Amino acid sequence: MSTVALEVVGLQKTYHKNGQALAILDIERFTAAEGEFITIIGPSGCGKSTFLHMMGGFIPADAGAIRVYGQEVRGPGPDRGMMFQEFALFPWKTVAGNVAWGLEAQGKSRSEIEPVVQRYLEMTSLADFRNHYPAELSGGMKQRVALARVLAFDPKVLLMDEPFGALDAQTRETMQEEVMQLWARTRKTIVFVTHDIEEAVYLGDRVIVLSARPGRIKEEVRIDLPRPRELEIKKSMQCHEYRNHVWDLIRSEQRTR
Repeated sequence: MSTVALEVVGLQKTYHKNGQALAILDIERFTAAEGEFITIIGPSGCGKSTFLHMMGGFIPADAGAIRVYGQEVRGPGPDRGMMFQEFALFPWKTVAGNVAWGLEAQGKSRSEIEPVVQRYLEMTSLADFRNHYPAELSGGMKQRVALARVLAFDPKVLLMDEPFGALDAQTRETMQEEVMQLWARTRKTIVFVTHDIEEAVYLGDRVIVLSARPGRIKEEVRIDLPRPRELEIKKSMQCHEYRNHVWDLIRSEQRTR
C-alpha cells in the first residue's frame, strides 16, 4: 500500500470584495502518494494556482485541512518546496549562492552546504555556471537554478506553479524533459500546476482537471504511458487521446460558464 504524502480534505476558499463573496475553491478530497507526479489543470480562473499556494501554506483555508505525511499545514514549511513561474532569484547572488540560500537559512555550515550545492548544480547541468549571476543566464537556465535551489533543501513535496509558462516552446520542452529526469532520480512527490494540456499529460501520473470557479475536481485522469517518457511519446496516438479527453473536459466547463 502506497504512503500518502499529501492529503487535502474539505478545502474551501472564498474571497470578499465590495461586499460580494466570490467562492474560489471547493475541494472535497485530494491525495498524492509518495513519489507521485500529479499535474493540475483547468479553465482560466478556476483557482488552480490558489489551490497550490494553499498547499504551500501561503494562503489560509476558510475550511478543511491540508496534511503532509499526516501533519497539518498551518503555514509555509521546509517539508514543502515551492517553485513559481517567476524565477525569484536573488540578482546579487551567484548561481551557487542562490542554490545555497535555503541551506544557509536553515543554519547549515559551509562544509555541509558545499557538497549539496555541487550535487544539484551537476544534476541541473549548471556546474560550469556556478559563479555567474542571474542577469547572465537565459530563461531556461534561471529556472534550472530555481529548481536546484528548491531541491537542495530536500523538501518532502515539491509544488510547481506553471514554472515553464514564461519560456519559449523549445526551452519549455527541454525543461519538461529535464524535470522528468530529475523526478526519476529524486522520486520527489510533485504537484505541478499548468495551463498546457500537452504538458499536463506528458508529465503526470494523474491529471487533476478542475471545474470552473469555484474549482472542484471534475475528473482525475490516470495517464497510462510508460516511463521513462521521451519527448517522442507526445506524437503517439495514446498521448493525443489523453490530450483530447482533457481538452473536452475543460472546454465543457468553459461552455457552461
